[in-house]
Amino acid sequence: MFYLQDPSLLEFQRRFQDQIQSNNLSSVFEVQQIPSDSQLREVVDRHDYRPLVGVFSEYLRRLQRSKELEQYQFYDGKYLITVDGSEYFNSESVHCPLCLSRNKSSGSVEYYHQAVQPALVHPDHRQVLPLAPEFIRVQDGSNKQDCETNASRRVLQRIRGEHPQLPMIIVADSLYSTAPCVGQLKELRFSFLLVAKPGDHKSLFTDIEGLRRGGMLERLERKEKTGRRYRRYLYEWTNQIALGADAKSPLVNFMQLSIFDAQGKKTFTNSWVTDIQLGGENVESLVRGARARWKIENEGFNTLKNYGYHLEHNFGHGEKYLSEAFFVLNLLAFFVHQILELVDELYQKARAGFGARIEFWNAIRATFRFFLFAEWDQVLQRMNAPPQPMSPA
Repeated sequence: MFYLQDPSLLEFQRRFQDQIQSNNLSSVFEVQQIPSDSQLREVVDRHDYRPLVGVFSEYLRRLQRSKELEQYQFYDGKYLITVDGSEYFNSESVHCPLCLSRNKSSGSVEYYHQAVQPALVHPDHRQVLPLAPEFIRVQDGSNKQDCETNASRRVLQRIRGEHPQLPMIIVADSLYSTAPCVGQLKELRFSFLLVAKPGDHKSLFTDIEGLRRGGMLERLERKEKTGRRYRRYLYEWTNQIALGADAKSPLVNFMQLSIFDAQGKKTFTNSWVTDIQLGGENVESLVRGARARWKIENEGFNTLKNYGYHLEHNFGHGEKYLSEAFFVLNLLAFFVHQILELVDELYQKARAGFGARIEFWNAIRATFRFFLFAEWDQVLQRMNAPPQPMSPA
C-alpha cells in the first residue's frame, strides 16, 4: 500500500479483494493472502515492528558495498547525516498509550506523535536516504514525556552502533549545539555542523562581536564573493572559540554566512559551529553542507507529507504499535523509491515521463487496475511503452 502511495487503506483493500484469484499483489509482490482491512490493522497493531528497523541499515550497507554510496561523500570522505524532529500526527480524540500530550489554551488535551528522523544527504543530490527514525514517546517504565533531546541521544548512539566505521558529519539545528551534545558527538567519533543562534549562545556571540570590532585579538577572518543577480556572500569564521561561558565549555570553530542583495540589504544570515578546522579553502563548502539540513525538511518531510506519501494521514492509530508501524513502513517505501531513482535505469526512464511524482504513482496505480503483471519490471516497461490504440469494435 505504501509502496504504491495509496491514500486509503480501505480503498486499497477494496480494489484487490475482488481480484483475489488473480491480482498484482500476488504476482508482483508475492502476497499470497490478503487480510481484511480490520485484520490487517489488528495484526500490525499487535506485533512489535522494531525488527523492521534493521532494513534501513541493511539497505545502506548494500548501497555502500555496491559503491553507489560513494557519490554521497561530502568532505574528506565523510557523509552528511541530517537529524531533525517532526510531528506527523495530532488529534484531540484519537490517541494510544504511546502518544505524547499537551494542554491547549482552550482547556482541551491534544495528543500527537513525533519522531527524530536522521537522513543521509548531499547538497548536489535530490535524493534523501532516510535512516531509521527514533520515536519521541513515553518510555517504558517512566511516566515522564520524552523529548527531542533524549530521542536524539538514542538515535546518535544507534547510528554509530549500526555503522561503526562510516565517517559521518552530523548536521542539525541549534537544539544540538550544546556542550552535552557536542561531547556525545565527539565520544561517538562524529564530526558536526550545528546551527548556533545568538539567542541560544549569548556568550559565544559576545565573543564574536568582540572579534568583529577588533576589541580582541584579530582572529575573525572573512571571505566575500558575488553570486547571481549581484548578490554578495560574506563568509566569516574563527577557530577554537568557547561554545559557552562555562570554563569547561568545549572549544568549537565558528562560521557565519550573510547574504546581501544588489542594493546591499542583508537578506539572510546564519551561523554554525563545527569541529572541522576552518579556512578560506573550505569554509564555503562547509557552509553548503550545513545548509543541506533543509533537505530533510524540503525533500524529506515535505515530500512525505505533501507529495504522495500521505505521512500525516491517519491510516490507523490502534492501541499499541499501529501508528508507529505505519510510519516506518511508509518511510521504507520512500527509501526504496529513493534507491530506485539513484540506481535503476528502467525506473529512471519511467519516472522521467512524468513531471510530478504524484502523477507518476497515479499512473502506476491505474495501470495496476487494468493489467496483470508477472513482475515489477513489467510495470515499468508498460509505463515506458507508447500508448496503444484501441481496435474498432
